[in-house]
Parts: sequence; structure tokens; C-alpha cells
Amino acid sequence: MKTFIYLFIATILFSACKQQATDGSTTAESDATPTDSLVYPQEKHFKNMRQLTFGGDNAEAYWSFDDSRLVMQSNNPAWGLQCDQIFWFDVNKDDLRKHKPHLVSTGLGRTTCAYFMPGDTTIVYASTHLGGEACPPEPERRADGKYLWPIYASYDIFVADLQGNIIKQLTNEPGYDAEATVSPKGDKIVFTSDRSGDLELYTMDLDGSNVKQITFELGYDGGAFFSPDGSKLIFRASRPQTEEEKAEYKELLSQGLVAPTAMELFICNADGSDLRQLTHLGKANWAPFFHPSGEKVIFSSNHKGTRGFEFNLFMINIDGTGLEQISYDGVFDAFPMFSNDGKRIVFSSNRHNNGTHETNLFVADWVE
Repeated sequence: MKTFIYLFIATILFSACKQQATDGSTTAESDATPTDSLVYPQEKHFKNMRQLTFGGDNAEAYWSFDDSRLVMQSNNPAWGLQCDQIFWFDVNKDDLRKHKPHLVSTGLGRTTCAYFMPGDTTIVYASTHLGGEACPPEPERRADGKYLWPIYASYDIFVADLQGNIIKQLTNEPGYDAEATVSPKGDKIVFTSDRSGDLELYTMDLDGSNVKQITFELGYDGGAFFSPDGSKLIFRASRPQTEEEKAEYKELLSQGLVAPTAMELFICNADGSDLRQLTHLGKANWAPFFHPSGEKVIFSSNHKGTRGFEFNLFMINIDGTGLEQISYDGVFDAFPMFSNDGKRIVFSSNRHNNGTHETNLFVADWVE
């Protein structure tokens, strides 16, 4: 899911600002115990917040089916990492200040988008390690300042056990295959691929068979998640409209690049039918996830920001009504995911980082 596009914008390009709550007060010091000192006054849906990671960039934390574990990706240099690798840990027992979490990926190449498989004994994730042991290079800074995502053609999707042994390679097509997530029903995987010549959504069975393309419009379709009952998908998409925008999109894609600064949320049935645009907010709206009711979606957006990099969490009904701001960090909140029982939420944030470049994971009780 291209984890660190906005982490890069928020924490590298604009990280000179000290983290502050929107009322001007700095966040309080805390440890890994639950506390409301990490919750801003306006954040009425959060309670008993706890910081889970303490260094580097940590994101895309997703719950196991039994809600006892989280899988995530991290580039924490204290763990000897040069770029993102996949880890899992027990959210209730493991203290990541004291112990490194369990490595799932090979430690080679770059990884992204891990998710627990049914049974919680295996994990699906994407990796470039077959294309080379080193971290693939990031795009060079452009003269026009436009931020770009690399779409590494060496990404493929794998299933590994909790000890990191690769059990199966699920994709073997030329080009980009990544961003896999699993239906709560435990029967399907949705992922993004450019095998058609464009970045589209596909579904497949858990063993990699029965691959079906489900989106077909020009633009980047990615970061898809199933609804709690497995009947719908929510995802982010770019939709170039003018001939100039279309030409630029195609040219960048031919270079293995995407400009992700203009995205909206789209919703459809799990087979791709009844596709419709959910948000019309402008700027970048992404990292969506269904509320436990299946009737709302939580997501990250900078549409209210004045400087382009202030990302917070918002909630919207699946009919497009009832937009509500959920988080109020001064820089970055994203990658929200509800636990399967609907009682907790995990997300990534720049809060409480003491002015550093760190993006950490936080978990909180969810208050309706």
C-alpha cells in the first residue's frame, strides 16, 4: 500500500515543527501503558491509548483474526533495517521497547502490505526480494517538486508462516503485484496489479488461483479492504480526467511511477459491480477501512489541511453523508484498522515523537 508516501511528506520534508495538539499544547510524556495523555481533547472516539512502537517508521498494522496479534511493516534502524520489512507481535504481551518483534519477511529487498490469513498461522505480504537482495532505489527528487510513488516491478505476493518460512508464492506475473488484504469471510484476497497495463484491482482465492480483474478504469486503484461481511470493497483511486492528466499518468506509469497526491475513495461489491465514488473532498484521501457496522468507512485525508501535509482520520457513511473528523494530530494520522470485535482501533501517527521523524503505532479503545 505504499506505506510511506505521506510519512515521507509529513516526517521528512516538514518535520521541523514540534508535534503539538491543535489547542497548542504539546503531547504529554508517556510509556507503553494505556493513557489518555496521548489523546487530544477533540478525539472523543479514542480512550486508553497506548503507544506500541518506539522508533523509525511503523505503519500498516493489521489485526489477526482473533485480535491478539498485529502484523506491521517497519524500517526501524535499531533493528538493523535499511527499508521496510514485515513483523508480527502480540499486542497484549509484547513490549517493543525491550524486544524486537518477530520477523516474517526474508530481510531482503523491500516489503509491503502484510495481512493475517485465516487461522492466524500464516501471513500474506508483498516483497521485492526475488528481484534483488538490496533495497530497491527510491525515485530521485524531481525539479518540479512532485512527489512520486515507485511501483516496483519486482513486487510479488507470498505467504509465510509465523517463523518467516515462505510457504507459497501467490503471484508470478511480470510487473507489480502487491497490496493484498484478506476477506473476513476467509475466502478471497484482493490485490493491486499492473499486469493489464494499468494499476487495477484483482481478487484471487487464498491459494492464488481463480484470479479475476474487478476494476477497469484508467487510474491507480489500490489499498482495498473488504467490508466485515466480505460483500463490499473500499479502496483509493486516482482518476485522471483531462487528456493532459491522462498522458502524464501513462508516462509516469511507464517509468514505474505514480503521483498519489490526488486520490478519492471508491466503493464497490466484492466482484467489482456497482462501483461508485464515495468521497469528493479533493487532495489525498486514502487508507480506508470499514467501520465494524459495515455502514461507515474510516480513512486518512489532508483535505482540511492548509499546508498539504496535515493528515487526519475521518469517518463517512457509505452513502457519502455524515463526514466526521476523528483524529486531530498536527501532522499525520493514517492506516486505521478496527479490531474484528470492533472494540479497538490501531493506527499510525506522528504524535508524541518529540519533534523527530518517527512514525509509530498506537492502539486505543474505540468509543462510539
